[in-house]
Amino acid sequence: MRSKIVALSKNKEFQTLLKEKKISNKYVTIFFGILSYKNDNKLNISFVAKKKLGNAIKRNKIKRRLRNIMNDAIKKISIKLNYSYLVIAKPTMLNNEFKNIKETLFQEFKKIK
Repeated sequence: MRSKIVALSKNKEFQTLLKEKKISNKYVTIFFGILSYKNDNKLNISFVAKKKLGNAIKRNKIKRRLRNIMNDAIKKISIKLNYSYLVIAKPTMLNNEFKNIKETLFQEFKKIK
């Protein structure tokens, strides 16, 4: 089955979302807003792991975890597809269990109205 996730690609999209609403917890900061020119049938989301978090292996691990969580979230909870999301990881993602991170992110995405 094809993934319903599409990444943000243009710098303008990132800049627009950074000026929109945000929710933060101990694992990630989620910026979200409506981009008028995007497809509403797919989840428009990007994951960012800054260089400060570690080497490329650690950053890729964080992004893999986040993609996996979002694939589950699409199936299990109702996520607003008209919003675009920018998820910025924090250093605490590396040292915690996948299950704890997943539960926290599910709660955050349920809060977004």
